[in-house]
Amino acid sequence: MRRKSLRFVSLLFLLVIALTACGQGTDNKKDVTEPQNQEAKEDGNTNEEEKLDFEGRQMNVVTTSEKYVELFDQFAKEVNAKVDFLSMSSGEVISRIEAEGGKPMADLWFGGGIDAFMAAKDAGLLESYIPKEADKVNSQFRDEEGYWIAKGLTVVGFLVNEELLKEKGLEVPTTWEELADPKYKGEIIMANPAISGTNYAAVKGILDMYGEEEGWAYLEKLNNNIPFYGKRGKDPEEKTVAGEFAIGIIPVDKTSFDLAEKHNLTVIYPEDGIPWVPEGVAIFKNSDGADIAKAFIDFMLRDENQEKLAELDGKDGAQMVKEGISGYDLGLPKDRLIDQDISTFGTMREAILSKWEELTTGK
Repeated sequence: MRRKSLRFVSLLFLLVIALTACGQGTDNKKDVTEPQNQEAKEDGNTNEEEKLDFEGRQMNVVTTSEKYVELFDQFAKEVNAKVDFLSMSSGEVISRIEAEGGKPMADLWFGGGIDAFMAAKDAGLLESYIPKEADKVNSQFRDEEGYWIAKGLTVVGFLVNEELLKEKGLEVPTTWEELADPKYKGEIIMANPAISGTNYAAVKGILDMYGEEEGWAYLEKLNNNIPFYGKRGKDPEEKTVAGEFAIGIIPVDKTSFDLAEKHNLTVIYPEDGIPWVPEGVAIFKNSDGADIAKAFIDFMLRDENQEKLAELDGKDGAQMVKEGISGYDLGLPKDRLIDQDISTFGTMREAILSKWEELTTGK
């Protein structure tokens, strides 16, 4: 009897040990599985990225045009935010912020010549942010410290009335060098670069292309062919279309090609060099919605939204700068873009415009 009891106790003891081992095996399996799932999440191997939700907060945007409303509406819907616009030129933006002691008037600054963005950076008015996919935008089209990034480029070319030139026995100019030939005297219209960011880009591009001394000598010859300078950026385009001038120095975009087709004109990309200027996007320092503005820039750089921006900008705007995004095919020969020193685009502006005023006094 005693032997049977001992045998029973031994079997019971072995059963307890076996059950304990099984339980530990299950726990160990659980401990291994959970870190693997967590690691997968950290690596982004999930079916769906975490969606942002700003719970109806508002992002205020300063922009030169409200033609981008469709893109901003799409962003607002995606992140559950509201967007409000304030239309203002780049120069006005800086003046107003400085007048108000550095207080930001908005969260996001969208569009405008990059010289103003550079001035704002130097004045400490912008917040640094390196967006996702920034590495897919060429370094010359973004600030290395993250204070601004280009949404596209404005490039400079000629709008030519071939019929008018033919009547006067003149050939169509295809280079800046030809444009300075005295035979074109009185035939060229250009906007004042102090007013037009595009024409400031033209002047700065020419100085970078020729070098300062030779560049100013060239601009003096070009000045002799221009009877007066337009007071609005659109003057060269409109007055060439109207037949008042044979050649306009203009920002080349889809509108230019549409006008050229409609009025039997020709758009020329200069063969000896195309001036360009980035159109900036930046976040205002200490703004209430800076986090929403950062999310928008990430959103803007996604391929599908770049294509949408290209569609909107192509109507009256810039060439795209992100790799793989072509937008409207306007035939831009990118190998002709002038090797410009973009770092001095803003810092040299005052000196360049001062010398320009001396050169063109009386016009």
